[in-house]
Amino acid sequence: MSSGQQKVRTGPKPPWLRIRLLTGPDYQEVRSLMRGLSLNTVCEEARCPNIYECWGDRTATFMILGDICTRRCGFCAVASGRPRSVDAGEPAHLAEAVARLGLEHAVVTSVDRDDLPDGGAGHFAAVIRAVRERCPTCEVEVLTPDFRGVPDAAAIILAAGPVVFSHNIETVPRLYPSARPGSRYDRSMGLLREAVACRGGAPRPLVKTGLMVGLGETSDELLATLETIRAAGVEIVTLGQYLRPTHDHLPVVRYYHPDEFASLRAAAEGMGFRHVEAGPLVRSSYHAKRHARQAVAGERLPPVLDRSAGAP
Repeated sequence: MSSGQQKVRTGPKPPWLRIRLLTGPDYQEVRSLMRGLSLNTVCEEARCPNIYECWGDRTATFMILGDICTRRCGFCAVASGRPRSVDAGEPAHLAEAVARLGLEHAVVTSVDRDDLPDGGAGHFAAVIRAVRERCPTCEVEVLTPDFRGVPDAAAIILAAGPVVFSHNIETVPRLYPSARPGSRYDRSMGLLREAVACRGGAPRPLVKTGLMVGLGETSDELLATLETIRAAGVEIVTLGQYLRPTHDHLPVVRYYHPDEFASLRAAAEGMGFRHVEAGPLVRSSYHAKRHARQAVAGERLPPVLDRSAGAP
């Protein structure tokens, strides 16, 4: 991986990014359950490449506050525009889905809702409380937007008791104008620092973030960003390959080889992260339960096996 800016033109996806389309009974049951309870998942809305594996394993990442985002990020497949009103019944419906799936660890994310005074922080808290009441043994992980800097947003959510507070930095500071218009690197870093500070020294919630590679970042930029994230007190980081959802989204500048992800994992572990998940198909909520439990145990676990059809 060169330290100079990458300008390699990409061709077809390499073999390690091919996936198996497994749509067995469990996949169909999860899909039916989401439809029946009028729930959204980031698995579908963001066109996650791991949906077949995760739904086939009866896991899903719930997306609350609707399916229309108030921002238009250059990498994201979620629709943008004017959102509908917040569904007051969503916390109860989501808790029911968690119960029916028998989840031990539920991940809850959302679209950006810059139209709401609190950015949706109160609704996140309501969802956490509903899940904890319906399924007391289920751990809840939240993957939040930046709330556009609303004061105490992290505190509102943390008061409800999630086991993991996650907010994705997504990319290096230089690429924010093209990748995350409407967002700011310093604001995202500030939210992560706020989450760490709100704990007051308590072991939980764990604080987590994720980055994509392949948007044109340099090696030096990526490592510097990881060092800043770790210095902020973040304990878990995920690193995955950016995949272009459509031709209307940012192009992939280059594909990282699995060996490069192994090197990034080693570098991040050397910075002191309690858990690092790095690989071509890794996403922030992929094997999320594993991330949290490894970080608590403080033991290094082997990388997740690559289940892509063309894994080397």
